[in-house]
Amino acid sequence: MSLQQQLMEYIIQDIIEMLTVQQEMEYDEAMNKFYNSEVFEKLQDEETGLYKESSAYVYDLFKDEMNFGHIIQAEI
Repeated sequence: MSLQQQLMEYIIQDIIEMLTVQQEMEYDEAMNKFYNSEVFEKLQDEETGLYKESSAYVYDLFKDEMNFGHIIQAEI
């Protein structure tokens, strides 16, 4: 597993945990929502460099997507 893949995995784990704790979601529901999100797609796209950002930053993007239906940050 490459360093990049490891960083992505850590971010994914952190976000799932944040969703279960902060949003009081069941683990399966949190996984389903995140894995089916635009943010997850961008995280998997190496060209965005999103995997280099903090878990908190990616989580904020995900919350924006959930609230507004899309990512609102222009740099993605």
